[in-house]
Amino acid sequence: MPDFSTILIALLLTLFAGLSTGIGAMISFFTRHTDTRLLAGALGLSAGVMIYISFMELMPEASEGLATVMSERTAAAAMLAAFFGGIGLIALIDWLVPADENPHEAHSMEELSDSGSHHKMKRTGIMLAMAIGIHNFPEGMATFISALDGLEMALPIVIAIAIHNIPEGIAVSVPIYHSTGNRRKAFFYSLLSGLAEPAGALVGMAFLLPFWSPVVNAVCLAVVAGIMVYIAFDELLPGAESFGHHHLSLIGVVVGMALMGITLVIL
Repeated sequence: MPDFSTILIALLLTLFAGLSTGIGAMISFFTRHTDTRLLAGALGLSAGVMIYISFMELMPEASEGLATVMSERTAAAAMLAAFFGGIGLIALIDWLVPADENPHEAHSMEELSDSGSHHKMKRTGIMLAMAIGIHNFPEGMATFISALDGLEMALPIVIAIAIHNIPEGIAVSVPIYHSTGNRRKAFFYSLLSGLAEPAGALVGMAFLLPFWSPVVNAVCLAVVAGIMVYIAFDELLPGAESFGHHHLSLIGVVVGMALMGITLVIL
């Protein structure tokens, strides 16, 4: 079982990733127009980091951990089952959220602030906060589990999750701010949606740590890889492409992969 300091660091990192929705809220208050080029590149970079670390680090490490108690072939099969189980978990959550409130559809600040009546805008913001909170719950568990395995693997994941939470904070705060004129309320709802990540970490800690073992760790890493790959392909890449800067998105993906690869070699 991980020691107390490791658990505390993992919780703090997950809290940081979740609270980055507040950064998105603050950006929306002081910026009139969305810098779509920057967002496209940043989302692409986050996707590159998640894809690379999932296939090059998390899945191989999960296979190695499982191979200590079973044959290599059985370990590979178990790893794949856990990987696709992670994809199935986040896909199920995605399916349960109504399509109209799904936070995986990227919008500019201009679109969000021009979405109809004040009442409709406020409802949109609150529903987005709830939907994002639901999506952030398993992301929090994934971030926490990766952090338990060491900072060199956790930090890139935390940064990638934080970057992808910034547009979500914008998506929540803009309609609420424009419908109420209340920055505090908009910031509160934006921050609340991000707090689902540390909540997910706490639930993961409560349920998993009493049974923690090398095998449980390996299975969790494979599940995390599945969640990360799904987020990258279902949310980050379509979000980056939606801003209309295809080549910037692709450059972001490649740079994210390269940075992740170089970081892992150095460390």
